Amino acid sequence: MEFHGQYGKIFLSVFRLAAIVGLGWYLVRLVRNNAHWGLITSIALIFAGAIGNIVDSAFYGLLFSDSNYDTATFMPKVGGYATFLHGQVVDMFYMPFIRGSFPSWMPVVHNQSFTFFNFIFNCSDAYVTIGVILILAFQRKFYPRKTEQHNFQTI
Repeated sequence: MEFHGQYGKIFLSVFRLAAIVGLGWYLVRLVRNNAHWGLITSIALIFAGAIGNIVDSAFYGLLFSDSNYDTATFMPKVGGYATFLHGQVVDMFYMPFIRGSFPSWMPVVHNQSFTFFNFIFNCSDAYVTIGVILILAFQRKFYPRKTEQHNFQTI
């Protein structure tokens, strides 16, 4: 997600910090209440990913030169490319699984090239994604329904 301008970057950073505080509070609460270990692991993955992304955006711009189409330099003499909380999150993995082109018989996209799984991401993104997928996949196990108790009063 990208917000333009300095205020947008600050808003996003403050939102990330608030999310980290909320996730940390929820994680402590889950541990104290002996929640399912899978749910604790999933929330911990999301928490770790959020911390990784905020550390990147807070400090990367202070410590490195801009890395657009070049290798970044650590502690450049002129200083980093951004101020505190204005840095970019560094993505490092690109794994295109399949590259090819659409068959000529397909309408609209015929003979156009495509790449399957054309995403660029980092470890923090992977942790958040895995945590969310685990919660969605095992939500019935992590959040079991409480049996309904009826209180019938006799007259």
